[in-house]
Amino acid sequence: MAGTFITFEGIDGSGKSTQLRLLADFLKSNGCEVLLTREPGGTPVGNRLRSALLDAQEEVDPLTELLVFAADRAQHVRRVLRPAVEAGQVIFSDRYADATVAYQGAGRGFSPELINEIVELATEGLKPDLTVLFDLSVEDSTARTRRRLNGKQKGDRLDAEADDFHLRVREAYLAIANAEPERVKIVETNRPVEETHEHVKEIVVPFLRSRGHSCNGEVVGL
Repeated sequence: MAGTFITFEGIDGSGKSTQLRLLADFLKSNGCEVLLTREPGGTPVGNRLRSALLDAQEEVDPLTELLVFAADRAQHVRRVLRPAVEAGQVIFSDRYADATVAYQGAGRGFSPELINEIVELATEGLKPDLTVLFDLSVEDSTARTRRRLNGKQKGDRLDAEADDFHLRVREAYLAIANAEPERVKIVETNRPVEETHEHVKEIVVPFLRSRGHSCNGEVVGL
């Protein structure tokens, strides 16, 4: 049986990483084996690239940013994602290629043609089977990020971008969802964390069942 590749996407502060952790805990508690990974940083090389890319003190040219994210993804696909898919695993990634379309395409202003070429080169055509897009207004996202940092740290380089940058990113994500409604499912996250978690389960668990994945015979708890 082929593996299942699911990605979680959304602007900073949308809660996707929290929801990924909650879902993984739920699935593991019901006997499901899942692989959790992320971009950037899903490999040892990627972790080093992530540190450089997101360092708030580092001045990174937009083209450099685009190409380094692509390098991270190429390593991720070849060393982690494709082997896991071929081994029949269930893989969850905190961000993937849609993030490049949103952040470097819409956010930085690179042409769709260039973005598509770079994405295809790095992924070799590997696409998620399902993407959960966590949608939140930029105002709420900014407020959440400030509460998370709580004045104790400066955040990463993308946290520091102006609201219009994050607005372009959000609009790009919603455009992707509109263009690919079968793959991309939107979850609004302006609600309590546990309520959002239940919505995520309602999307992901039946999808896993439909692809033949089960936990001790059946996922429970819905």
